[in-house]
Amino acid sequence: MEFFIKISQFLLSLSLLIVLHELGHFIPAKLFKTRVEKFYLFFDLKYSLFKKKIGETVYGIGWLPLGGYVKISGMIDESMDTEQMAQAPQPWEFRSKPSWQRLIIMLGGVTVNFILAAVIYIFMAFFYGSSDVDANSVKGGYAVYNPVLQEIGLKDGDKVLSINDYKIEYFSDIRKYILEAETMTIEREGQQQTINFPVDFLGQLSASKKRGLIELRPPFIFDSFQENSINEGVDLRKGDIFKTINGQSAEFFDEVVSILQTLKNQTATATVERDGALISRELQINSEGAFELIVSQSLNDYQDAGYFDIIQKEYDFGESIGVGLDRFVSQISSYWMQLKLIFSPSTGAYKGVGGFMAIFDIFPDTWSWESFWGITAYLSIMLGVLNLLPIPALDGGHVMFLLYEMVSGRKPGDKFMEYAQTVGFFILIALVLFANGNDIFKAFFG
Repeated sequence: MEFFIKISQFLLSLSLLIVLHELGHFIPAKLFKTRVEKFYLFFDLKYSLFKKKIGETVYGIGWLPLGGYVKISGMIDESMDTEQMAQAPQPWEFRSKPSWQRLIIMLGGVTVNFILAAVIYIFMAFFYGSSDVDANSVKGGYAVYNPVLQEIGLKDGDKVLSINDYKIEYFSDIRKYILEAETMTIEREGQQQTINFPVDFLGQLSASKKRGLIELRPPFIFDSFQENSINEGVDLRKGDIFKTINGQSAEFFDEVVSILQTLKNQTATATVERDGALISRELQINSEGAFELIVSQSLNDYQDAGYFDIIQKEYDFGESIGVGLDRFVSQISSYWMQLKLIFSPSTGAYKGVGGFMAIFDIFPDTWSWESFWGITAYLSIMLGVLNLLPIPALDGGHVMFLLYEMVSGRKPGDKFMEYAQTVGFFILIALVLFANGNDIFKAFFG
């Protein structure tokens, strides 16, 4: 069932993005009376799952879910229809249109991608508002899950104050800026320290088997007993907050786990806080170093216990526009930064490039419309930015040649465009193979 939910979200998001991207080319093409021969979701290599001709356009669904396309008459694209290009230009063909019209047609796809992302973020702000943890209110610092961060010098309990020149105001800021981190200022035991990140930090992250980074540090708050727990008869109540075990600090989950590993098959004295008072309880520890208790994982419980403040905001529609656009601009900036790092070999960020499996893994295994739309918006930005890269066969490649034509007044020859398209096609194939090869390597050896 979990796989079905993930694959459903993946295919729905991918289909929506592809159809709307291609619609961005289709609509201006029709407005400028340019013939569109095909409009396809997915690729129809050899055969189609569905197709129907309406007017002059064949609409269909291919069997290969690697994208989609519109085939515009008189345009050298991935179809490489050289036979049509050898004939005299016709007034309904792409090549017969003014350069400014062709530019609008080619930019239509990425324009729709960016508009879609902005609209999604605006409506998400309106319907869901925003929820974040006030970084200044965090008690006990953060949990550091990734061994790469631990090797750099971070420890459980460190409080992140800034990354590079960005002051951390909310917990989400850490996730936002850490991938481009060069320095991080932390507070440890009341003292500020600066952690320097290696140049190949992203490469090391990509090679790490653990995917977690820095998370909120969970306190050890009792919820209930496991079935047939060895401590079933002990007087513990839901909401009891652990403070010490045998006199050692045991307020957070990482502290408790560390202590219990040294006390297997023993009995320990735990001090817990209940209604503001401290009480002691004798607890047994099993052979695996566990109390056999279930602890709370509720952020609201953590907030009620005073470990941080959750800032919940709601917006009217006017405010949502500003909030949504701010998030849109921030996400574009973040993705451009990631691309810059990927194309800088010294960072090792290219090792983290993923294909369809990496995108599939982003989706949660439970259905959440909020998560679905947030991921779809980000993928729409990603699709728009990638399509703007000046690689022949991508929209950005066509735009590059059109701008050259508009500036120089000379149109690149058909033969040159055919060769450029072929080179661009092989570049794209190489990138797809590399990205999906990374997925396969991680699946078997990561």
